[in-house]
Amino acid sequence: MKTIGIAAHSAEGGALCFITACREGGKVLGEHNHPEIIVSAIPMSISMPAWNSDDHDTVAKHLGRGVQHLADAGADFFICPDNTAHIVLEKAVDDLALPGLHIAEVVCTEIKANGWSKAALLGTNWTMTGPVYKNILDRMEIDCLIPGSETRQKIHDAIFNELCNGEFTDETTQLFVEAIEALKRQGAECVILGCTEIPLIITEDNSPLPILDSTRLLAKYAVMESIKEEPATVQKGWIPVQLKD
Repeated sequence: MKTIGIAAHSAEGGALCFITACREGGKVLGEHNHPEIIVSAIPMSISMPAWNSDDHDTVAKHLGRGVQHLADAGADFFICPDNTAHIVLEKAVDDLALPGLHIAEVVCTEIKANGWSKAALLGTNWTMTGPVYKNILDRMEIDCLIPGSETRQKIHDAIFNELCNGEFTDETTQLFVEAIEALKRQGAECVILGCTEIPLIITEDNSPLPILDSTRLLAKYAVMESIKEEPATVQKGWIPVQLKD
């Protein structure tokens, strides 16, 4: 089996991705079994000033250092359980030490497989208004709906001020539920939880729409990639995403 490398950005998202990969491995390989997993966790605080000033080159250096840690420790490919980070990873991936699975490619493959043609997207401001999901959804001919600017800012602030710090309140959960409900009224058929911490408060039980949990989906696809008998299809860049069995 290929060794999975998790390049964590936020602690909460990285931890959820890790435990999901272990549990998903157990389903496929048997009790207490999973692919070997290596985790690198460069503190997100180092990158936040650069994010806030749109200094993507500096962010890329920190993310690249995390991927290099994984390569040095023996990982065969990397995943990054952070949707916003893919804005930078898309620009830097060919220079990274390992090939990677793209989180939005995984999620959009699932949307296409379900036959949905209009998806809601929640995440940071950078993710909701940026190119990471839009480009792939456009390519797959799937419409993308996002909240209005005021709600986007509230969601963005809640992610960084609460969810990334492990703080979960009923008020914030309701904010997300109402945002999904509003997008459902606009015609959305599903909702992308495009921030790896959102699944900590939004589930199939409280979401008005079927959810695409980017964190758990990325972990599941990483396990499937790990147990493939054939070697990795690329040495650099993004590994082609195939629908899981």
